[in-house]
Amino acid sequence: MALSADATAAIIPPTAHRQRRSWLPWTFIGPFMAVFALVFLAPIAYSLFISLFRDQLVGGSVFVGLDNYVRALNDPQFWESLTRVSLFLVVQVPIMLGISLFVALALDSARLYGSNFFRIAIFLPYAVPAVVAALMWGFMYGTRFGLVGNLNDLFGVSLPNPLSPDLVLVAIGNIVTWEFVGYNMLIFYSALRVIPHSLYEAAEIDGAGQWRVVRSIKLPAIRGALVIATIFSIIGSFQLFNEPSILQSLAPNAITSYFTPNLYAYNLSFSGQQYNYAATVAIIMGLVTMLVAYAVQLRGMRKEA
Repeated sequence: MALSADATAAIIPPTAHRQRRSWLPWTFIGPFMAVFALVFLAPIAYSLFISLFRDQLVGGSVFVGLDNYVRALNDPQFWESLTRVSLFLVVQVPIMLGISLFVALALDSARLYGSNFFRIAIFLPYAVPAVVAALMWGFMYGTRFGLVGNLNDLFGVSLPNPLSPDLVLVAIGNIVTWEFVGYNMLIFYSALRVIPHSLYEAAEIDGAGQWRVVRSIKLPAIRGALVIATIFSIIGSFQLFNEPSILQSLAPNAITSYFTPNLYAYNLSFSGQQYNYAATVAIIMGLVTMLVAYAVQLRGMRKEA
């Protein structure tokens, strides 16, 4: 015999249903939260913990509070590495995003012959691992065995060494741009493809040209994608590590152990055995990256509003 709704409610109280429903979502997100806490939150907490200590020959690990942070803020090598990646960010990121935006607009214009081929060809370098890309470009930069050296022998000239102390940052910027132009192009191109065609039809009726359409319709419509790509690029610039680490063996006089903050923290930890100070440098860089990325996001949201 089927029970009525009132009888069912009398047998199973409503509170039991609410409790069962409230615990059900956690069975789905619980595994993710456990892995997230294990591989993300726990290392951050441990780094914060060890940054408050210092290992000494006599006495072992000693609690020093914020002394490591004071040392980092007065460390000229840390400031030199931070200044270098900041300069890299200010110069390389706008160039890379400008090229990516130009390519995305060209592909979206439907006036480029073979757009599918160019889209795949431009995105293809992103599929190359960063280590392989750095090695490949490093050998091309070589003056004794690489492309630059071959050009010197062929034309009897002496081209500037891209791995010299004056040009090595430009050489790294070229590698990073080559790697990530296609990635950012895909972000911009995807945002352009979702713009309603009715806007283009209205602009055509009003007599707007291609440049007016780009300036008044396409760029405002993809402002969110521009902000996202800028934030990703800022984070990547502050985390610059693979390229200078690989090229260091090819240009030991140009790339020092503190060339970038990440490389500095790595060498402090694995070469200098200064784990506490390395954790401090990493935490400071994490805070700097978070603040700069948040400022860019806040500014982008205000412009969009």
